[in-house]
Amino acid sequence: MRSDSIKKGIARTPHRGLLMATGVSRKNMDVPFIGIASSFSDLVPGHIGMRDLERQIEKGIHSSGGQAFIFGVPAICDGIAMGHSGMRYSLPSRDLIADCVETVAAAHQLDGLVLLSNCDKITPGMLIAAIRLNIPTIIVTAGPMLEGHWRGEDKLTMISGSFEAIGRYRNGEISEACLRCLEEESCPSAGSCQGMYTANTMACLTEVMGMSLPYCASASAVSSRKRRIAFESGMRVVELVRENVLPSEIITKESLTNAIVTSLAVGGSTNTFLHILAIANAGGIDVTIDDFDRLSREVHQIVKINPSSKLTMTDFHNAGGVPAVLKSLCYKKSSKGGNTSLAREVSRSNGGFNFLYDTQTVSGLTIQQIAEAAWADESVIPPYEKSTYTQAGLAVLYGNLAKDGCVIKTSGVAPECYEFEGTAKTFDCEEDAMKALEGDEINVGDVLVIRYEGPKGGPGMREMLAPTSLLVGKGLGTKCALITDGRFSGGTRGLCIGHVCPEAANGGVIALVENGDKIKININTRSVELCVPEDELQARRRVLKPFEPKVKSGYLAKYANNVKDASHGAIV
Repeated sequence: MRSDSIKKGIARTPHRGLLMATGVSRKNMDVPFIGIASSFSDLVPGHIGMRDLERQIEKGIHSSGGQAFIFGVPAICDGIAMGHSGMRYSLPSRDLIADCVETVAAAHQLDGLVLLSNCDKITPGMLIAAIRLNIPTIIVTAGPMLEGHWRGEDKLTMISGSFEAIGRYRNGEISEACLRCLEEESCPSAGSCQGMYTANTMACLTEVMGMSLPYCASASAVSSRKRRIAFESGMRVVELVRENVLPSEIITKESLTNAIVTSLAVGGSTNTFLHILAIANAGGIDVTIDDFDRLSREVHQIVKINPSSKLTMTDFHNAGGVPAVLKSLCYKKSSKGGNTSLAREVSRSNGGFNFLYDTQTVSGLTIQQIAEAAWADESVIPPYEKSTYTQAGLAVLYGNLAKDGCVIKTSGVAPECYEFEGTAKTFDCEEDAMKALEGDEINVGDVLVIRYEGPKGGPGMREMLAPTSLLVGKGLGTKCALITDGRFSGGTRGLCIGHVCPEAANGGVIALVENGDKIKININTRSVELCVPEDELQARRRVLKPFEPKVKSGYLAKYANNVKDASHGAIV
């Protein structure tokens, strides 16, 4: 075992003495040493229930004959960090978390890991660490919170009950007293926020990649099923150590392709572009933004979850969760009709099953076996060929405004907005855009352009949930557009385009947009164009002021100096 390097032989007498100081018995010196990397925090609603899950994982490890060690890693709540300078730290925390897990596990020569995660950047950070370390690992995501209810307003979520409620209040639709009640009832339990936002999208994709046990992504944070999954994950990781099943055998080109397909099929968060690219980079796997673009033209959506509908993660779980989605995507090809290139390729390798490669998972089951055993409420998660949608839930757009691409959550866009032309109103930071929105300076037909908020320019590529939610809450969600080199929450809906590359801080065309310019967006043709002649753009570039960093010291300055653009996953 890997841990033998710290516990075997006369020369390791001091090491054993220190381990005994932690409570390890002499008998347990011979069993697998398993780390539990816990992101428990009193600050993060998605993580406040993790103390109980730590105990369940620990019990599972000891029941299976291992020795558990718990250590902590940072966690940020994107909702609490939203709309102010604190959001600059959210995306950079992904790499910090990966570094923390790698450092502790490697320094102490652990044999295996259970990574206890939940919210937006913690799960991808832990996946990056898992593939870097390449020791047997299981991820336990702590699960979604329950939806809220108040006086006939059911299925309240963090988005509808708070962020979008602000716009309703400012529009005069609800009273301040009502706003306060919605505030109190929108987040009624521990867990990640209730829709297919970034946290739950990444939990679903972790399960699809094969790094979590079945139903882990959707089982409620306050359910007994989540506790049982935590216990079973602790037992299983010891078996993985004995069988030497490594993350590099689970996270592959094929399993990441499965994750992309699933994200497109469920209308996941646009942040999955960043995270899948970063995970692929950590594993030396050839996945690029072009794979998202190609697959988005071949796979259509099968289910819409909040914010794209009223369905919550509770509904999704009760309808069959991730295994039901796998069942839909693994349907048998009928004898009629055509087939996409992906489906043909996968069908050949899987003996007739479409869209998903039959990859291995930490459960010991393959994707196909999980799909075949799944149950689905077909009124929520229909068979693929019976779904009513024609577009993927996510798309990549290109054009002179985004030469290297930008992204949009098409599942949150009304079909009548797929082709949109509007007038630019430019802002060099999120705060200025919010002032304009709150001051009723944004009108029907405007395109808000928020720039210098990319990975380098922000720095940290802040999420724009506050302005996008205010647009929707004020009734402008189908009448205006928003374009940014920053990013969005998975809870964003409306005609909102993010991750514009190159970003303004790197001299991208988004830096050259002026008030009054016309911008054309066409989701059908995957294009976004600034309607300004090239010679005029060149003239503007000649007088463009050099970018001045907003932060010049500390972690964010180091991050800004080393981060790549969003089309490469904002990797450091």
